[in-house]
Amino acid sequence: MIWREPGTHYRTPNIVERYHYRGYGLLVWARIATNGRTDPYVFSGGSVTAVRYRDEILHSLVRPFIAAICTDAIFMDDNARPHRARLVRSYHESETNPQMAWPTR
Repeated sequence: MIWREPGTHYRTPNIVERYHYRGYGLLVWARIATNGRTDPYVFSGGSVTAVRYRDEILHSLVRPFIAAICTDAIFMDDNARPHRARLVRSYHESETNPQMAWPTR
């Protein structure tokens, strides 16, 4: 939901130009923590599914990162659909990754 003052709908600062390119897109993921960060991970081809998120991100990148920084790490994501899938929730439970409570909206 977007809140604006009455009568400001078409004011210039409220208008954002968007350019739509067909065919190609780029999806990047990275980890940031108080004591470090990693290089961005670029997904090559296709959509990010729950399986890809679990295998390419959580298992291959997050798990070793959390193990390397400390045992008191709390994981946070942005509630994207692949992050909320049952498969991913089961993975977090099996790995005992503590997660930050984050509202869906």
